[in-house]
Amino acid sequence: MKAKLMLTLLAVMLVVAGCGQKEAAPAAEGTNTDNEATQEVTLKVATLIPPMTDVLDIVKPLLKEDGVNLEVVVLSDNVQPNTALANKEVDANFFQHLPYMTQYNEAHNSNLVGVQPIYNAIYGAYSKTYKSIDELPDGATVAIANDASNTGRSLVMMEQNGLIKLKEGVGFDATPSDVIENPKNLQFKEVDLLMLARMLDDADLVAMTPAYASPLGLTPKKDALFTEKDDSHFAITLVAREDNKDSEAIQKLAKRMAGPEVKAFFEENYADIAIPAF
Repeated sequence: MKAKLMLTLLAVMLVVAGCGQKEAAPAAEGTNTDNEATQEVTLKVATLIPPMTDVLDIVKPLLKEDGVNLEVVVLSDNVQPNTALANKEVDANFFQHLPYMTQYNEAHNSNLVGVQPIYNAIYGAYSKTYKSIDELPDGATVAIANDASNTGRSLVMMEQNGLIKLKEGVGFDATPSDVIENPKNLQFKEVDLLMLARMLDDADLVAMTPAYASPLGLTPKKDALFTEKDDSHFAITLVAREDNKDSEAIQKLAKRMAGPEVKAFFEENYADIAIPAF
């Protein structure tokens, strides 16, 4: 009995000793031994129509490489993107120029800020009936956007092309009441931005951006009776909030949107209607 007991104790001691000498296998190179996986950041960006949506589609796979998941939120009017951004329902938007953004900030006491200008959309005046300014009849109906920034932009374009004269110094803040000379007695009809394209059937002349003219098969260089002389004041811009404009994800988005892929896209597909602003 004593011999058997001694043999059993010896066997147990040998097993324990063997377990104590076993070394852990080394971690593979590059493995995170703390089990902390890198978290992918999701950015929600509100937008409206092409080419804005096209730009975001181009940068979406590029941002994946940067650890950013881009979620594009397509909305139906030109107020929702700013409201959603101000309410923190989205992280940025891409549909507007800075004068329009400033107008929204003043009206809603919000803090939206421009991050990166992307492209200059060539603003033009189109007619379904007339081929030149000289053909416009006395009392012609001219449809222009009803928001303050684009109303002023339309009127300045009319002045640049000799159709009207505005009060000195009003600039892009002009309204129809600031017209002091109107040889053709033009009748200005102010409508929502999204209604401008539909007005082509009813008005003699419609002032609008390529975003609304292009779906009708119209381009400013080929089809507009005239265009504005300088559009850099109205570059379509990536917009965020004051509290997130400097975040790493927003800055990655801005860098990709102002990258060579987007520039090539505009040059190859939209050369007649838009000019990269970077």
